[in-house]
Amino acid sequence: MKNVFYGWWIVGACFLIGFYVGGVVFYGFTAFFEPIRREFGWSSTQISLAASLRGLEMGLFAPIVGFLVDRFGSRTLILVGAIVIGFGLILLSLTQSLAMFYVSFLIIAFGAGGCALLVTMSVVVNWFRKRVSIALGVMMSGIGASGLLVTLVVHLIDGYGWRTTLVVSGVGMWILGIPLSFVIRERPEQYGYLPDGETSGETRSSTDTHGEEREVSLKEALGKSTFWYLNIIEAIRMLTVSAVIIHVMPYLSSIGVPRATAGIIAGAIPLFSITGRFGFGWLGDVIDKRYVMAVTFGLISLGMLVFCNVRTVWFTIIFLLIFPPGYGGGIVLRGAIMREYFGRNSFGKILGVTYGSGAVGGIIGPTLAGRAFDTLGSYPMVWLTFCGLNALAVWLIMKMR
Repeated sequence: MKNVFYGWWIVGACFLIGFYVGGVVFYGFTAFFEPIRREFGWSSTQISLAASLRGLEMGLFAPIVGFLVDRFGSRTLILVGAIVIGFGLILLSLTQSLAMFYVSFLIIAFGAGGCALLVTMSVVVNWFRKRVSIALGVMMSGIGASGLLVTLVVHLIDGYGWRTTLVVSGVGMWILGIPLSFVIRERPEQYGYLPDGETSGETRSSTDTHGEEREVSLKEALGKSTFWYLNIIEAIRMLTVSAVIIHVMPYLSSIGVPRATAGIIAGAIPLFSITGRFGFGWLGDVIDKRYVMAVTFGLISLGMLVFCNVRTVWFTIIFLLIFPPGYGGGIVLRGAIMREYFGRNSFGKILGVTYGSGAVGGIIGPTLAGRAFDTLGSYPMVWLTFCGLNALAVWLIMKMR
C-alpha cells in the first residue's frame, strides 16, 4: 500500500464524502417531499423553492467558496462544511414553520458549500494532470453510488418518521465527514510529490510532448467565449438534473407508480450515473473532451423525452440507461475541460463562477417543475422543455474552440 500514490487516497476520501452528502442532502430529499407536504399542507412550489435553496452552495456561495478554497485549502472547508451540514440537518428535523424550513435549508446550503464538488474537484485536479478525467470520474462516482442511500432513507422515513431520519443523518455527517477531512492534502508539491505521482524526468518528458500547462486567471477567463459557453451549458444541466432529482418521486406517484417502486427508481438514477462518470471520464482522457461532452448532453436530452413515458417498465429501463450516464459523464467532463482550458492555479475561482451559473438553473428548474404541476396537474410539458434546452447545449459545446 506504500506504493499507492497519495492522490488516490484523496480521491477515496472525496468519494466517501460525496457518497454521503449526495445520498442525504441531494438525492435523498425526494423521499422527504411527500411526508412533509402531507404534514404541513404546503404546495409543491413552496417545498421545491426551499429545496432549491440547497443549491446555493453552487450559486451565491460558489464564487465565495472558490476564493476560499484557493485561499485556505480544501481540508478546512470540508471540515467546516461537515460540521455545519450536520447542524443544519438536525435543525431541519425541528421544523415547525415554512420560515424555519427555509432557514434550515440555507444553513445546509452553507455547509454543503464546504463539501461540494467545487471543493473536492479543486483538490483532485491539484494532484492529477494526465489522468485527471479518470481521477475525477472515480471521485464523482461516490455521488453516483449515493443512490444506495436513497432506499435506506425511504425505509427510515417510513419506519421512524422524517424528523428522526434527519437527526440520524446529521449525526452521521459528523461521524463520517470530520475524520475524512484530515485525509485531504492540498498540493502534491508540498509533500514531495508531483501530479500523477510522476518523477521530475517524467514531467519534463510530458511537457516536451504536450507543451506547457495552460494557466489562465479568472480575469482572462471572463474574456473567453469558451468560458461563457461552459456557464450556459452548466445552467442548462443543473436546471434539468435538479428538477428530475427533486421531483422524481412526486412525478412517479402522480402517474400511479407505488412509493416503494418510485424510491427504487430514484435510487437507481445516481447508481446508473456511475457508468457515465467512469466511462466518459476514461474517454475524456483518450479523445477530444468536447465531443465526449456533446454526447453526454445528447443523452440527457433524449432521456428527458423518454422520461415522459416511464409508465411502462421498458421505458423506465431505457431512461435509466441513457439519462443518468449522460448527466454523470457531463459532470466529469465539465471539470476536466476546465482543467485543460484554464489550468489549476485559479481553478477554484473559475469553477466557482461556473457553479454560480449552474445554481441559477438549479433554483429555476425544480421551482418551474413544481409550478407546472400546481398549475397543469402534470409534468410532461416541462420535461419536453428541458429536452429542447439540452439539445441547445449540444450545439453550444460544438461551438467551443
